[in-house]
Amino acid sequence: MAEQSFERAYRHLDAVTALFVAVLLISNVASSKIVLLGPFTFDGGTILFPLSYIFGDILTEVYGYARSRRVIWLGFISAALMSVTFMIVGSLPAAPDWPYQEAYDQILGLTPRIVLASLIAYWGGSFANAYVLARMKVWTRGRWLWTRTIGSTLVGQAVDTGLFVTLAFWGVFPGLGSLILSNYVFKCAVEVAFTPLTYAITGWLKQQEQEDYFDVATDFNPFRLQPVSR
Repeated sequence: MAEQSFERAYRHLDAVTALFVAVLLISNVASSKIVLLGPFTFDGGTILFPLSYIFGDILTEVYGYARSRRVIWLGFISAALMSVTFMIVGSLPAAPDWPYQEAYDQILGLTPRIVLASLIAYWGGSFANAYVLARMKVWTRGRWLWTRTIGSTLVGQAVDTGLFVTLAFWGVFPGLGSLILSNYVFKCAVEVAFTPLTYAITGWLKQQEQEDYFDVATDFNPFRLQPVSR
């Protein structure tokens, strides 16, 4: 089976894509706060960000790696645009009667280092997640969905969390090991907890779309944006 083309229309792909990008952008903004929840210390975006991996799992499981790759790039471009916009707006002079420049800088005043760390981590983690799930689906012949949703998350979140925390906070924030571990454990726990919901949504989408793609002959190059037609 050759890699699929994008000519076929799907009923729900646009909605899943929009939710994926929305979760990504919202979690990036929420990441500006470091929170303490019981024994876990993590950035605020961690509360929502694991959902982007769940959407990523659903995209790859139902529609295949090629379509997931396209959505990952859409998310990457959207996150880059958001970050650059925040930095440009923050650098512009504030109106004389607007006293909140300091608050803006503290919450939305992203530094190039944070932006670069976030984009690299998102890119690496998302593609690692999609690749592992797609390969495992072929290896398992479509059985045991939980093994590949959880397995791909363990790999993807390790790449994402490790890259982001290290690149963003090395030499700035003490206790990087604790921050990485807390983020990783929490994100993976969310994935496990949402497994029943992932099963339900995936099964429903497969039925609605009449699609259950297997990446048997897929080109997994993350930079190949135009797939081979059927």
